[in-house]
Amino acid sequence: MKNLHKYTIFLLIGFFILINSIFILDQRQSAIILQFGEEKRTIKEPGLQFKIPFIQNIVIFDKRILDLAIDEQEVIASDQKRLIIDAFTKYKIIDPLQFYITVQNKNNAEKRLGAIFDSSLRQIIGEFPLNDLLSDKRSDIMTKIQEVLAQQSAKFGIEIIDVRIIRGNLPKENSDAIYRRMQTAREKEAREIRAEGSEKAIRIKAKADKEVVVILSEADKQSNILKGQGEAVSNRIFAKSFSKDPKFFDFYRSMQSYEEAINPDNSSVIISPNNEFFKYFAK
Repeated sequence: MKNLHKYTIFLLIGFFILINSIFILDQRQSAIILQFGEEKRTIKEPGLQFKIPFIQNIVIFDKRILDLAIDEQEVIASDQKRLIIDAFTKYKIIDPLQFYITVQNKNNAEKRLGAIFDSSLRQIIGEFPLNDLLSDKRSDIMTKIQEVLAQQSAKFGIEIIDVRIIRGNLPKENSDAIYRRMQTAREKEAREIRAEGSEKAIRIKAKADKEVVVILSEADKQSNILKGQGEAVSNRIFAKSFSKDPKFFDFYRSMQSYEEAINPDNSSVIISPNNEFFKYFAK
């Protein structure tokens, strides 16, 4: 019974030592083995790994691509225009030992990397005017920022994968001033368009009025021509009829005169009975 107790203790001790001797490294991780603070081995392959218990310890790092976003900040372009920048970078730990020696952990790394990122943004953007940041040249600017950031962060065992400017806005006071200028420009443009439209309307109306006058004049001309032609035909007919029977024609004309002169609208007619006008009444 006493021997069994001893075996149990030995088994527990052995199990405890084994537990502290092995570890499993995920495929998304890398690690370094430290012995009294000194690096003994770097492990980048996943699987079951071993270390000396109680003497060695492990520090695990993430092998995946990591994101680092910086708080929006105000930068000044080469033409002294101010801009509010919101950007981020993607990075990867490629040298775990160098990373551990220089920054030790992710929090420290991102503090150092954030400061370098901020400095790189200011340095590169300060070399370009504002219009370039708002044009197709923006991708070239991000590439230059990535190159500077990669160069300065290589000492941390970090590889910079990408740099992106998410948003570039003007400061509020600048935006308000630009909005006012745009509003003034649009109002001026609207006034010019309205004035141009009014001018065109006047020209169109004047042209239409001219065409109306021309059409009416032409119609009046044609009407007078037709009327003259009709009167000429009428006169020829009367003349022809008169030549056939002058006395009857004279009588007919006198009857028309009586009809026009003597009607209910005329209150009275005073004329001598011997007047030529009543010659047909005397017979």
